[in-house]
Amino acid sequence: MEPDETALPDICDLCGQPLDEETELLALVDDSSAIHTSDPKMDGKRLVTVCSPDHLTELQRQYAERPYSEPELWAGKIARAMRSYPNGIKPKQLRRETGLTDQQIEAAVNWGNERARRHRSGESDGAE
Repeated sequence: MEPDETALPDICDLCGQPLDEETELLALVDDSSAIHTSDPKMDGKRLVTVCSPDHLTELQRQYAERPYSEPELWAGKIARAMRSYPNGIKPKQLRRETGLTDQQIEAAVNWGNERARRHRSGESDGAE
């Protein structure tokens, strides 16, 4: 298959510089908001693409300073599972699909409710 010549080039996640095979560096960073589309083992890991080792170091620093929230991660797992069940899901099935306990599901729901409350009131949730 021929590459699509109209496709946009990858860009550095830090500076936006276009990348090529000579400059592109890939790495995984911890990020509780990152939920893989199909592989639960990759949840909590974000793939970053950068143009230099210095930019990788800077992005790693930024992600290390961002709070890692287990309830945020669990909420993402729940959301992924629920997309497959548009007509609803039984609690037992949700536990099986997500691998979460009742307590983790409750913590995720509480996290989402608190985030929604802050959003409605105009407060920052610190996740920007």
